[in-house]
Amino acid sequence: GNHNSVSIGSTTTVKVSGNERKYTIVGSNEANPKENKISNESLVGKALLGRKVGEKFKVQTPAGETEYEVVAIE
Repeated sequence: GNHNSVSIGSTTTVKVSGNERKYTIVGSNEANPKENKISNESLVGKALLGRKVGEKFKVQTPAGETEYEVVAIE
């Protein structure tokens, strides 16, 4: 597939607060936080769509603003 930017089905490694996390973007009916499958409609999923490697973005969460950086897209 096209790994230049994040789309549904992408597995994306992001850096958040100095830690790397891996997320797979899936449709809302397949979302499973335990398996790091996040919905394209979730806060982070929505913010990730269309991002490219090296891009940084902020997500407003109930706990405050968190900065993410896209490290890799598979």
